[in-house]
Amino acid sequence: MQLEEGKQSFIDSWGQLGINWGVNKTMGQIHGLLLISNSCLSCDDIMRELSMSRGNVNMNIRALIDWGLVHKKFVQGERKEYFVAEKDVFTMFRAVIEMRKKKELDPMIKVLQDISSVQAGCPESEEFCRVVRELTHFSKKAECALSNISGADSNWVFGTFMKLMK
Repeated sequence: MQLEEGKQSFIDSWGQLGINWGVNKTMGQIHGLLLISNSCLSCDDIMRELSMSRGNVNMNIRALIDWGLVHKKFVQGERKEYFVAEKDVFTMFRAVIEMRKKKELDPMIKVLQDISSVQAGCPESEEFCRVVRELTHFSKKAECALSNISGADSNWVFGTFMKLMK
């Protein structure tokens, strides 16, 4: 396999993987391109490499910056903005966990807190309250675990993960 073919396969696969992270395919492809680039790229470079519109690239670059997966890079003597991907795997992992927690788990906990005031008085409401209590308990445990992972040292996380895999 030639380098260009390998790069294209990686970018396409990373785009598909991005869908599993909760981002769109285009955002994943842009991140994949920046991840394997050995230098920073401008929007024009990304547009040319991936055959995408300026608006699409700009919108997805901003989202990647919000996720903490891409950073702006200043290039002396250039007026264009340049971008580089975060290449530390643990930092990327942590950024994805934190964003998914913020977008998915935190809103669920808020809803569960809002509806936890329902009073049990009949079999249906008792079942409702039981399910809400169990989901709240699980969600808070998940929140604690994710907070611990995101604040932990990478060696501890990977060591713990490897112990679980045995």
